[in-house]
Amino acid sequence: MDISGNTIFIPGATSGIGLALARALRERGNTVIVGGRRSELLEQLAADGLETVRIDTTDADSIQTAAKDVLARFPSLNVLITMAGVMRVEDWHRADSFLESAEGIVTTNVLGPIRLIAAFVEHFQTRPDATIMTVSSGLAFAPLKVTPSYNASKAAIHMLSESLRLQLADTSVRVVELEPPSVRTDLLPGQAENDHAMPLDEYVAEVMSIIETQPDVREIQVERVKFLRYGEARGDYDQVVAALNASDPHGD
Repeated sequence: MDISGNTIFIPGATSGIGLALARALRERGNTVIVGGRRSELLEQLAADGLETVRIDTTDADSIQTAAKDVLARFPSLNVLITMAGVMRVEDWHRADSFLESAEGIVTTNVLGPIRLIAAFVEHFQTRPDATIMTVSSGLAFAPLKVTPSYNASKAAIHMLSESLRLQLADTSVRVVELEPPSVRTDLLPGQAENDHAMPLDEYVAEVMSIIETQPDVREIQVERVKFLRYGEARGDYDQVVAALNASDPHGD
């Protein structure tokens, strides 16, 4: 995707990577619409100059309502970034300790992006240049023991991205996959203070540099995520998994 001149919708961007990326993209001359559930946060962001829409990506009807609102207000929309996601620590020794969590993670992290893409993919095919940016994780490629459902959901997003890229190759729609490492956000308790995690401003700056210098990139990978992303290809997958689970409870 081009670094500027886009109209971009980012559901799940009221905090963390999504909000930092929204601000960075707006600074580069894009119109950015932030989606979220909490009205008070949306009001604060609107006062800061961002466009906003209320959306709950766990609710299929909310996605449809928000999509209609966004397309009515911003018919030039040409980029969707499916940022909304949740991550939880789980113990799979007993069903009653993980099943509800796992179902919620799949609803948010897998069904949410699928429903969002369904809401916009036909419109995007009418645009001369459009981008669907999915959000997976380094944990799609190497598992963190304490977050099995999150790992699996992000692996599903990776393969969905690969498949959609093939299917939509005959259209004007590009599919780009954002693959973060552990970043200092509130995705898990204590992660924002985790010295092993990548500082948020550094992460977003490197992502923006990749978008600017590699407009045709298929997977946006900062250097720190490549340890996880390519363990199997390098032949040191077992060592990567061992290091991941021994050194950092948040997955970097």
